[in-house]
Order: sequence, then C-alpha cells, then structure tokens
Amino acid sequence: MVVGASLAGMRAAESLRSEGFAGELAVVGAEGHLPYDRPPLSKQFLQGTWDRARIALRSEERLGALGLDLRLGAVAADLDPVGHLVHLSDGDELAYDGLVVATGAAPRTLPGSEGLTWVHVLRTLDDAESLRSAFAQGAQRMVVVGAGFIGSEVASSCRAMGMDVTVVEALEVPLSGVLGEQMGRVCADLHQENGVELVTGVGVVGFEEPEVGSRRIRLSDGRLLPADVAVVGIGVTPATSWLEGSGLEVANGVHCDGRLFAAPDVVVAGDVANWLDEATGDRVRIEHWTNAAEQGVLAGRNLLSGSSDAAPYDAVPYFWSDVYGSKIQVLGRPGPDDQVVVVHGSTGEKRFVALYERRGRLSGVLGFSSPRQVMSMRAQLVSQARFDEALAAFT
Repeated sequence: MVVGASLAGMRAAESLRSEGFAGELAVVGAEGHLPYDRPPLSKQFLQGTWDRARIALRSEERLGALGLDLRLGAVAADLDPVGHLVHLSDGDELAYDGLVVATGAAPRTLPGSEGLTWVHVLRTLDDAESLRSAFAQGAQRMVVVGAGFIGSEVASSCRAMGMDVTVVEALEVPLSGVLGEQMGRVCADLHQENGVELVTGVGVVGFEEPEVGSRRIRLSDGRLLPADVAVVGIGVTPATSWLEGSGLEVANGVHCDGRLFAAPDVVVAGDVANWLDEATGDRVRIEHWTNAAEQGVLAGRNLLSGSSDAAPYDAVPYFWSDVYGSKIQVLGRPGPDDQVVVVHGSTGEKRFVALYERRGRLSGVLGFSSPRQVMSMRAQLVSQARFDEALAAFT
C-alpha cells in the first residue's frame, strides 16, 4: 500500500509494478484530484498558460494500466503497525503487507489569517485555482510573505501578469539560510530589478480589513501594506499527525534509515522522509521535486527486496526554480557558512555558476541560467571531490 498520491507516492507505485509486484496495490490520496505535478502551480498554471490536463502526472490510460486501487479524497487517520492496518478518516480500514509512507507536507500559516478569503497559501491544485479566481476578480496589489523559492516564484508570476508586488521577508537577506548572504543578495537584486518591492528584516503581525474593500497587512515595524491578495509562503510542515502513537519515530518528518526503512515493512519517501545519510551520519529531509521522484522509485524497489538487500539512498540533491526569466539551479547541499567562489559568468548579469566549499570539499553548486555548466559538476559531487579538484575540473 502507498499512502500519498503525489509524486513520491506515484513513483513508488510505478516502481513496485515495474519491479514485478502484481498483487493488490492501494494508493491513498487526501486530494480528490487525479495525481498532478506541483512545480507548475506557482508558474505556468498560476499564470493561466497551462490547464489541468497539462499538469497531470500520468494520463488516465497509463494510471489504469498500473492496476491501482486508487483511493482519492481519502485521508489517512491512523496507522496500526501490529495489525498492519491503515485507518481512514471516513472509518474505512485497509490492510497491507508492505507500506510506503509518502504523505508529503502542509504549508505553514500565520496567526490571524484564518478564515480570510484574501490570504492564501500555495501547495495544492485547489490553492492555485483559488488564487487564479482572485486574479480573475481584478486583484492588482499582491503581497507575498516569504522570499523563499515558492514565494519568489509567485512574485515572479504576479509581476508577469502586471501586478504590483511586495515581498516581505523576515530574514535580512532572502535565502541566506540556504545559499549564504552573498548569493542571497543576488536573489534580492533579482526581485528589485524586476520591479518588486522587497521588505526584509520584518515579520507580519496581523491582517486587517477595517472596511469592505480595504485590506492591509501590519508589519512588526508598524508599517501597513495595502493588499488585494496575499500569499503566505513561509515553508511547510511534514504531514505526520496520522502517525502519532504508531511507534514510528516522528520528528521533522518520519525517521528512516539510509535505505528508507522506518520499520521492517514500512518505507518512507518524499517531503515527509527524514533519512540517515550513511556517508555523513547526518539526518536529512529535502522538499524538492527530484528528491521525491528518486526516493519514490527507490522506496518501492527496496520494499520489495527487503531491508537486508536494499540499496542506500545516495542521490545528489538537485533543485531548480524559474524566477523572472532566470533559471536557478542548485546541486548538492550548499550551506550558509560555506565558502563561495564564482567560477563562471557574472552575478551582476545574473548568468553565472558558483561553487561552495566546506571542510575542503565541494558541497554544492549554484547556477543562474547556466544549466550545462551546473550539471557538468554532478560527477564531482558524486565522488565527494576535494574543492581544488572541483575547481580544476570546472576550468
């Protein structure tokens, strides 16, 4: 059984079938929609250039060929690992011999936004359609809370549609906790160069609607920002509440070993997986598309092979984002305290490659609109190359 019908869950189901599992295979999905791809929600789908059919993960014909018992609109409420049962919120229960946990994550919200129809999050198809409806009603002033990648993509899409956009970020430098201050400032420049007002170092303390048609957001420094629509993009929380009391270790996701096993008959994949990196001994949880896809495939394969014959998850993390016409790509795990060296192009022109160094080794690669150069460094990350070797390999 697979709990979670998004990318990681569907890749796990496909992997189980391709590896020869011909038995009953239930896939439980909390949303009522057929499985779809999330990255376009903040870009092409939000702008209205792609429709539902374009973002489908698989055609209905291909889904049918998998022979799944697809339970859409079904929410997992409880796991009984002793009885090998998953209880659904509607009272139904499903038995399993092996289980893939791929329930993903839910967006964080801000206090005071509850029940306000003009304050949105963006995680699901329904979220994106709600935003598109607000745009269709003539929204022109957009406030985005959070200058991470999702917030930045929403801001970029709204600027492309001609809106006035303000981005509010609690950090002094956007994305500095991920990319470091030097490259975070490059991302900040990208907003400002595209006509977005960027407000940093402040938080949001309230949402106000003093009269009909008058909406504003109160900041921690006392400022009031007028807004027709707001999007809160301040990260996500792993969807693990249904596993409380199950005996699985839950802390910032579901803890699993380096082969994705949380128990002898339970594997974990995608945003909800908190796995042990066998090379470093670190616990890792990654929320990117590529990670979900690759973990889903391996989770299905390992579940069939069993923990003794399972392969470790050792893929090089990869992420991309399309913002204001720039393609941002990240390979590896750059850190905020790593040393950064620009080895190609110019940060001023927003076309460059930067290498990250930690303890003498290559830790990550960041590129703006330089896809070939970025991907050429993947082998160096796989081999955990010394930084001087990586520099020589690039040049």
